[in-house]
Amino acid sequence: MLHNVFRYDVPASLVVFLVALPLSIGIAVASGAPVVAGLIAAIVGGIVCAAVGGSPLQVSGPAAGLTVVVAELVAQFGWKATCAITAAAGVLQILLGLSRIARAALAIAPIVVHAMLAGIGITIALQQIHVLLGGGPRSNAWGNLSALPAQLLAPQWSEVLVGGLVIAIMLTWRFTPRALRVVPGALVAVVIATAVSYLPGLRTDRISLDESVVDAIGLPTMPEGSWSAIAIAVLTVALIASVESLLSASAVDKMHDGARTDFNRELVGQGTANVSSGLLGGLPITGVIVRSSTNVSAGAKTRASAALHGVWLLLFSVFLVGVVEMIPNAALAGLLIVIGVQLVKLAHIDLARRTGELLIYGVTLTAVVFLNLLEGVLIGLVLAVGIAAWRIVRVSIVVEDLTVRSADGAPDRWHVAITGSCTFLALPRLTAAFDSIPSGADTFVDLNVDYLDHAAMDTIQEWIRQRRASGDEVSVTETGTARMEFAHDRPPKRNTEGRRVISALRLIWPPHLAGGVDRYSNGVAPLLRERLGSDDEHSPHTMLLTCADARILPNLLTDSGPGELLNVRNVGNLVPGGSADASVESALSYALERLSVHTIAVCGHSGCEAMHDILDGSADGAIGRWLDHGHASLTALRDGHPVARAAAEAGFDAADQLSVVNVAIQMQTLQEHPLVAPRLAEGSVTVAGLFLELASAKLYLVGAADIVEINQGTAHLDGLREVVR
Repeated sequence: MLHNVFRYDVPASLVVFLVALPLSIGIAVASGAPVVAGLIAAIVGGIVCAAVGGSPLQVSGPAAGLTVVVAELVAQFGWKATCAITAAAGVLQILLGLSRIARAALAIAPIVVHAMLAGIGITIALQQIHVLLGGGPRSNAWGNLSALPAQLLAPQWSEVLVGGLVIAIMLTWRFTPRALRVVPGALVAVVIATAVSYLPGLRTDRISLDESVVDAIGLPTMPEGSWSAIAIAVLTVALIASVESLLSASAVDKMHDGARTDFNRELVGQGTANVSSGLLGGLPITGVIVRSSTNVSAGAKTRASAALHGVWLLLFSVFLVGVVEMIPNAALAGLLIVIGVQLVKLAHIDLARRTGELLIYGVTLTAVVFLNLLEGVLIGLVLAVGIAAWRIVRVSIVVEDLTVRSADGAPDRWHVAITGSCTFLALPRLTAAFDSIPSGADTFVDLNVDYLDHAAMDTIQEWIRQRRASGDEVSVTETGTARMEFAHDRPPKRNTEGRRVISALRLIWPPHLAGGVDRYSNGVAPLLRERLGSDDEHSPHTMLLTCADARILPNLLTDSGPGELLNVRNVGNLVPGGSADASVESALSYALERLSVHTIAVCGHSGCEAMHDILDGSADGAIGRWLDHGHASLTALRDGHPVARAAAEAGFDAADQLSVVNVAIQMQTLQEHPLVAPRLAEGSVTVAGLFLELASAKLYLVGAADIVEINQGTAHLDGLREVVR
């Protein structure tokens, strides 16, 4: 264990320390707090959260997500009182963690969190661009925007040079050689910009430290003002810090294969850190995805890495604090502008567009920027809940005219698809849809609903009764989880009685098998009843012999429905000679003598374990005896079978070459079979070979001497149609 700490966690902690140092200072400056407050929060977040928290690899510290909130609290209550609010928020976090409701924070719509962070990023960028230009930030986004034109006309070029250099380095650092990228780009940018700022002729304002980290430690003071304002401030810090930390921990869990996060413990750890930070004079603390992802990518294995990064920050803050005063304000402004812009992620905007949540994203972002963070988040949540409720209660009703116009006098055919939650709210659209269907038409109603109340059911049944009374044919297929038969017997439910059976099956079957049976019974079975229940539909055109490998899906490969494909499977898709295997022999007899199948196909595949076993002769027992039937294929491969050369030219390895040769040999065995040969001679039966490359899902047509990929451009499609017609 100790060996792993020195091997993995110590190096990772140094990398995270180098990332955290400039970010902690920059966030403190942007928050309007003392610079040392950012260092205190980083130290406490690293050590305390690592010791108490429930996420093994998350790294905590001051975060950009609370910058705007802290700046408002400092302006309203003062710095020392803000520390008290931070400590109180920590107590609330501890209580929430102990109450074991931490996972409830994950129920907040992610799109609202994404928009909140983007709004914070835009606010930070608007503030810091004034610092970059040599001025000072305004108190709100409107002020920053309105003052920006004048600031652009009168920039301080020394500040612009230093800050612009930081931005340029950070944006281009990821394109540098991998060996250089071991050092964090933010640290390199700040160091280079600081060095440049000392060139002759450049004048820049620098960070000023009124006291050391040790001197800054002191108890907070009680905030003055209305208790409601103080309570809202505490609640705001606690909720935002909790949500950001838990979402960050959830994201970090997806980055590694180690222990998962205990969310309740993590919330207690975050609360403990915030109590400690507030009492010591530090900023509010959250789990930080930038530091955490750096920690994982640097190879950290345990929570020791996060704790050690806090130790390195402590040592720096005590012994090298003078270095901080060398950093220009413009350098940190450039750093914060990049951080702010990076909080606006194009991937989140694209996701919002694709999922129909762009309105939520845009409204939340705008409200966060131009109102305040709490109001923006609340507006976003209300809008998200409203849209979700609308989607839940809204039902899709599609009416289609399926009539094929002809002179035979056949009745019109119409299809009505009702999908979603069908309640009394849908009655106007439901009745309008039914009224659009002309009299005398045959109607197919597909009722795929998960919620059906008695009002909607009465409307559907009354319309069906009236149409049938007038002589029209109406058929109803219920493919959803709600059924009309239960609508009058009990309150509407989203689950049917069948769910109880599935729950019982899960006790004796694997969950994936029980779930598959559930999906079949409620979704697929109603669509197949008519096809499966017909006695005259078993007339397959092809017998397909495939390997027993579970990755091979015969009907999917040939796009065949029920009754079209006779599947025969065994290990290695082998055709034993003579009467050595009754299963293949009987299948051939059944296919040719009873079903009049006109195509017999053999399908092999890449990565076939049977071929590997034949190559190295490692199989024994029943499998070994069965694979003896494949030795003819191995002999043909070693003798230089023409199709083996074609497979080698296609880039297949030895095992896949054997698999291709095996298909050709089994085709030859089939062609010489006493049941097949006469039919082959008279032209009533075709024998074909297929090979599936699993990695690319490409299907190849195997001939006597070649193998050709099947696509729209090949001339072999005519031969393929004999297999998949």
